[in-house]
Amino acid sequence: MSGPADPTMPKAPARQRFDLAGILRQPLLGPLAALIIAIIVFSLITDTFLRPQNLSLILQQSVVIGILAVGQTMIILTGGIDLSIGAIAVLGTIVMAKTADASGPVTALLVALIICALIGSVNGGLVTALKLPPFIVTLGTFTIIYSATQLLAGSATYPVDKGPLTFLGNTIKIGGFTTTYGVVAMILVYVFAWYALSQTAGGRHVYAVGGSPEASRLAGIKSGRVLMSVYLLAGIIAAIGAWAALGRIPNADPNAYQNANLETITAVVIGGTSLFGGRGGVLGTLVGTLIVGVLRNGLTQAGVDNLYQNIATGVLVILAVTLDQLARRRSQ
Repeated sequence: MSGPADPTMPKAPARQRFDLAGILRQPLLGPLAALIIAIIVFSLITDTFLRPQNLSLILQQSVVIGILAVGQTMIILTGGIDLSIGAIAVLGTIVMAKTADASGPVTALLVALIICALIGSVNGGLVTALKLPPFIVTLGTFTIIYSATQLLAGSATYPVDKGPLTFLGNTIKIGGFTTTYGVVAMILVYVFAWYALSQTAGGRHVYAVGGSPEASRLAGIKSGRVLMSVYLLAGIIAAIGAWAALGRIPNADPNAYQNANLETITAVVIGGTSLFGGRGGVLGTLVGTLIVGVLRNGLTQAGVDNLYQNIATGVLVILAVTLDQLARRRSQ
């Protein structure tokens, strides 16, 4: 028979358990690991993937969707979704191109910014004032905006002269790495959004409204004002995305970026932001955007058909949503 334990003896360290729930509660870790693995895999199976010009190309191809995904992230964090943000950006390109001919590029930028912000405010007003589901509201405005864009453009494409409207397409050299001002603008948008969401009271209110609308109401948070500001900011971000689109391709095409709405949602979900709101952030969205860009670029260099690339992206989205569901169940 062993005697009672000596209290002066040091206790054996407790066995560490694999905490899956703890890992799943860190939404940035999974996407970051997936990005690193994708980079390693494509660098091994292709000879050109890690070349500076190819990495620069991936960033440039990710600019427009990456910027729009910031607005999508803020809306999804509140428990909503925006199916119109891509259409708003395309309308912005047409407005810029047509206004520039009559009033100059600077005025064109301001007019597009105002129109995109107004459309975002309409989305926010319908969601807050009439309590309509964001999915239905933005699906309806998407249809309206798409048709209005076609009517405004007359189904024609408008070339844009070099100048302020195409400025974000100009190249800049950072050390030995060449990129564009559009990539710099995208990074600045992410930095601003990260600071607003993580370092300000308004950002904390966004998470509170998305996490528990009733609890946020009892805490005195005006959810209607929060939702309105989020949709307004999404409209402004759509205007920035439109400006970046003209920098990428100096033509305003009413049929451009038809899948932008779904691609922004893909970047947000793969980046670890919960579709149910209150969990995630823009840093994850940036990683999610880069994952999609790396995947498409790497598979293209490997000679994989574009349809198979879409299948791979769809599998990633389903996997990301599944992990989100597991995290929610384990946290309850």
